[in-house]
Amino acid sequence: MDLTDKVVLVTGSSRGIGLEIAKAFAKKGANIVLNARKEIPDEIIAQVKSYGTKVVDFSADVTQVDSVKKMIEQIFTEFGHLDVVVNNAGIVKDGLLNRMSEEDFTAVLNTNLVGTFNVIRQSLRPLYKQRSGCFINMASVVGLTGNIGQANYAASKAGIIGLTKSVAKEAALRNLRCNAIAPGMIDTQMTRHLSEKRQEEIAAAIPLKRFGNIQEVAQTAVFLAENDYITGQTITVDGGLTMQ
Repeated sequence: MDLTDKVVLVTGSSRGIGLEIAKAFAKKGANIVLNARKEIPDEIIAQVKSYGTKVVDFSADVTQVDSVKKMIEQIFTEFGHLDVVVNNAGIVKDGLLNRMSEEDFTAVLNTNLVGTFNVIRQSLRPLYKQRSGCFINMASVVGLTGNIGQANYAASKAGIIGLTKSVAKEAALRNLRCNAIAPGMIDTQMTRHLSEKRQEEIAAAIPLKRFGNIQEVAQTAVFLAENDYITGQTITVDGGLTMQ
């Protein structure tokens, strides 16, 4: 896929990995649809616009079907097509399982897994008509390995991996692709909350001996969009942490 003038939707793109993915696609000449639950600040939109492509933003809560449906309709009204959907919106509510509330478990699954399902489902019909396009879903290495204190997050990301494979098999009948990215320890606001000692301990367990950066995750998203013969795969970006 040549990304010039393609339309790319990135959910949860007001900061961090999502914003970096939006920038990476904009550098390739794609038009960008930014999304967050709340209105995205003008300075964030300006950062993406600086690459010279068209940028619009739509506020939508991915857990709400009507909100997602309206956003997809607005995209097609604005551009007439949609080519890449990056499902990045997600939350964390960590805690040991015996102390985790039902509300915290459900909230994470609703945003991370059900939200991804909602965006894919509302996009499918128009993309089926196009007979082109791809989905890129943000999973995590904990969806492959599990993790102490993250039963809800790990379950949601494991679900995304299964969803990705199922969508890939169904959507291939209409020439659509679906893949997932499973980041490992990435230098973000979340990992910076860890103590310096804990960060050093984790880095020592990674074969490449360092945390990844958000640019490396964004590069992977662009690669998965551009390569037309990869589908149903989960690409780990983890410095070798989960290699078999």
